[in-house]
Amino acid sequence: MTDRHSMTKLGTIRGAGRAAREDAERPAPGWPVVILRVAGSGLLIATAAVHLDLYLTGYRTIPTIGWLFLLQVIVAFGLGLAVLAIPARLVIPSRLAAAAGAGFALATLGGYLLTVWIGLFGFKEVRTTAGIVAGVVEVAAFVVLAALALAPAAANAPAGGAAVAPATFPAQISPAIARAAGMTTAALAAVALLLLGLAVAGANSAAPAATGTALKTTTIDGTTVLTNAQGFTLYSFAPDTPTSSKCYGSCAVYWPPVAGTAAAGQGLPGKVTTITRTGGSHQLTYNGHPLYTYIGDSAPGQARGNNLNLNGGLWHEVPVSPLGGGA
Repeated sequence: MTDRHSMTKLGTIRGAGRAAREDAERPAPGWPVVILRVAGSGLLIATAAVHLDLYLTGYRTIPTIGWLFLLQVIVAFGLGLAVLAIPARLVIPSRLAAAAGAGFALATLGGYLLTVWIGLFGFKEVRTTAGIVAGVVEVAAFVVLAALALAPAAANAPAGGAAVAPATFPAQISPAIARAAGMTTAALAAVALLLLGLAVAGANSAAPAATGTALKTTTIDGTTVLTNAQGFTLYSFAPDTPTSSKCYGSCAVYWPPVAGTAAAGQGLPGKVTTITRTGGSHQLTYNGHPLYTYIGDSAPGQARGNNLNLNGGLWHEVPVSPLGGGA
């Protein structure tokens, strides 16, 4: 009886030891997890770089939106570095960093979509290449980081071959939960891409510009300046010449050219003419300065673009003066 009990106990110990060895010998997540970590970190840093470029090239002067862009840059860089730097053996911190990065990417995309559709904090986004690229990068970051957060954890070999207690969530995620979360991630990514496509298709490619029906004046900080028919401040761009505009592409998105005819300037001191832009459209000029509005001005009487050095040159509000004067 004693021998049978001893053999049973020995068999139990051997079974536990074999299970522990098999668990320890199970291949730990290797290159796939490393690739996910590097890719997820890189995508977060890429979206941070895009938002930093947007912040520096026009958004920093927009109330609330400007500092939110800067906050996005800081958080994205921080999460990207955390995903890359936290070692995989720290299972829970590494999972939390990946999950936070995935959530951040999805939240940032949601903010962009809301700004395109209905506007946020008095500002309505326009369609830009940088915005579209950022949206696609954010969807990719969400997918990669969600996969990283759900990846199997490495099995650590115990000292002396002792049995290890089974890991619990979130250190170890069951296959059933991983499958369900993976399907949810795929569905969210598909919906996000669909909504991004719809938002891009329905967004304006440029901010509302002056229609040219009339040019007006207003006084800002004691200076009489030129405005469009809706009362928005008009600007000149230092690199321009009297016969050509140097503001195209993304520059023209942030600083929409003022379209119209010379008749728009009737009754104003100074000379109003037009130039022909690439593509054949006509842009108003005043005293030899092609005219623009600024995406950062959300209401008449604002001049947030004055004295900004953005998109390759200095911008000035246009003071009203007789022919020969100007900015």
